[in-house]
Amino acid sequence: MATPLSASRFVRILREEGLEVHEYRSWRTHNRNHKGAWGPINGVMIHHTVTSGTDSSVRLCYDGYASLPGPLCHGVIAKDGSVWLVGNGRANHAGLGDDDVLRAVIDESASLPPDNEANTDGNARFYGFECINMGDGKDPWPEAQLEAIEKAAAAVCRTYGWTERSVIGHLEWQPGKVDPRGFSMNGMRDRIAARLGRPPQGPEFEPFPGADFFHDGQRSTIITRMGERLVEEDCGRYEVGPGPRWTDVDRASYAAWQRKLGYSGDDADGIPGTVSWTKLRVPAG
Repeated sequence: MATPLSASRFVRILREEGLEVHEYRSWRTHNRNHKGAWGPINGVMIHHTVTSGTDSSVRLCYDGYASLPGPLCHGVIAKDGSVWLVGNGRANHAGLGDDDVLRAVIDESASLPPDNEANTDGNARFYGFECINMGDGKDPWPEAQLEAIEKAAAAVCRTYGWTERSVIGHLEWQPGKVDPRGFSMNGMRDRIAARLGRPPQGPEFEPFPGADFFHDGQRSTIITRMGERLVEEDCGRYEVGPGPRWTDVDRASYAAWQRKLGYSGDDADGIPGTVSWTKLRVPAG
């Protein structure tokens, strides 16, 4: 059993595993904790979305439905391998599952029993990752996406000292579920085991956190390190020095960097984009 991770630590362990992580809207405080327990945590559950398209899938997993409010998971794994965080706390993803399966996960048993009962609250016990796929057995699973599933699950397991046996699919938890469809959970656990046998290979430079990361009120050491690089590139417009809170001065400094790269007009608006961010080479934290 384990205590849930803080939002900041959750982001950090995913990035340390080498994942491109996007923080979506107010995910850090978005949860269903008022409806039930969140923790102790016992494992990781993998799903497919039965949707296509990153933007619409992430929005759906954040908002949910009228009959099933969001968040519908903690992270959405896109086809390109990027991870979009949509919830921190209890999420509507696992539902009621089999208590025998939960015991096997806790014990990290070599095999799982049949999921023939729905008597245990999985929303309290599992981190959930929704993976964008139609789930029809025809929609492909790109290697970048499979690798991201492997990395995300391994990051959580590594943090808690779990083995790959703490990772299950929704189809192994709740009667009648088929997700994830299109790859084998046993095969995925083999991949996770292999990754856990190696140290995390975090990036040398900070992956692009997404344009939506840069908004009023955002605080992060990423912004400080970005500002320090802008100063090194003679683009800093700071009177005091870069800090962790995103401000108009950060935006003006980044706009100077964009102009240095040859951008102009709306392309030099001070909001980081993938190409300019990659060229800035912000050191990873």
